[in-house]
Amino acid sequence: MDILTIIPPVAAILVAIVWRNVYAALLVALFLSETLIASFNPGLGLIGVIDRNIGVFQSAYNTQILVFCLLIGALIAYMRESGGVAATAQKLIRSGIAGSRRKAELAVAGTGTLIFIETNVSLLSSGVLGRPLYDSHGLSRERLAYMIDSTSAPVSVLILLNGWGAYALSLVSDYNFDQPLDVVLGSIPWNFYAILTLIGVYMTAIVGRVFGPMRTADEKVDNSVMETGPAPTKSRYMWLPVLVMVVGALGFMAWTGNGNITDGDGARSILWAICLAILVCGAMLFFDKVFKASELQDKAFSGIGEMVPMVTVLLLSIALGSSLKALGTGEVIASMAAGSLPAFLVPAILFLAAGITSFMTGTSWGTYGILIPIAMPLAQALGIPPALALAAVLGGGVFGDHCSPISDTSLIASVASGCEHLSHVRTQLPYALVTAAIAFALYVGAGLIAS
Repeated sequence: MDILTIIPPVAAILVAIVWRNVYAALLVALFLSETLIASFNPGLGLIGVIDRNIGVFQSAYNTQILVFCLLIGALIAYMRESGGVAATAQKLIRSGIAGSRRKAELAVAGTGTLIFIETNVSLLSSGVLGRPLYDSHGLSRERLAYMIDSTSAPVSVLILLNGWGAYALSLVSDYNFDQPLDVVLGSIPWNFYAILTLIGVYMTAIVGRVFGPMRTADEKVDNSVMETGPAPTKSRYMWLPVLVMVVGALGFMAWTGNGNITDGDGARSILWAICLAILVCGAMLFFDKVFKASELQDKAFSGIGEMVPMVTVLLLSIALGSSLKALGTGEVIASMAAGSLPAFLVPAILFLAAGITSFMTGTSWGTYGILIPIAMPLAQALGIPPALALAAVLGGGVFGDHCSPISDTSLIASVASGCEHLSHVRTQLPYALVTAAIAFALYVGAGLIAS
């Protein structure tokens, strides 16, 4: 039965590749997973698919993320239809800040790097800013999706002054280290994948060259279908709501964390922040007589409607992740990788195991919950620096997330950049694989030095 648990995620990947239909891929995988859970009863498996999707809403966190992704559409519609996005892009280009292709990409990468507190806020802010800038310079949305996806999570897992750091610390604290915080902070210089990914993002921005499917995507950019929106009006119709959202998210995280941002409720905070940003933007457009109340309502629902396909994918992805957890897929993959291994190979194998687990389950955080409890005692038993083992797991989780067609982070990056999801995964994959290969070799070397 153990080996059968990897069939659903493998099926999802194959269906996504062959049919290029992410909905079918997720539904097939979910049906197979629920059928296995139901002891090979396909009838109960079908019922399980329905119940598993309904069960997603039993989690306040999941519901908040889904509603947040729907409301992103309303905010984007307000900023776009008011002419605020076009005005902001025009101002940045005319001022010279984003006057060239290189400067535009650096502006987007810099935005994603600076907003390291919450990945979803980072993705939305840099994605909305980047759309008109990339359009004006004839760059593909796939390229934008890569830039923001390969900035947000790697920065978050390196800076660690956020929910990622708090989560890692909570998992490490169970293993009787004198200073668990030192283990978490000590993982930073060992996190080769995250460091190399950020270097790759900035090198791409500076050099301007891309390879693989990304180059094809850039060559196929059709300026006639670019999102130009209405004529430019006032830039504050974009930058003010985005500022309200970012500052609001930080403020709400500090509030829900009793003064400590890292202890805050990230999902609830970004939901409150997006609601506040929509309210501010809507009020500004109403009192400036840009739109009537009825028009604001129509545009909000229109924007929300644009997000329904992506949110459906996110819903199915969360349901599949929950099903695979119940099936035990992650534990099987982890145990297969953590068999009898030479000590020097452990960091590299942990990195690979985390990547595979994250890829097949679509969640880096879920991967951390599975593998950190394996990595810490393994490192202690074999005399490997715990910070090195932790870094391998953290980086591997991000790597798998970057490659997975069922990753929630990649889904939101696709939404924020206005890119077709499977196209984003396909064009980002070569970058993630090349970076991971180098990181794997570095972990072998680090293991030889440390063991």
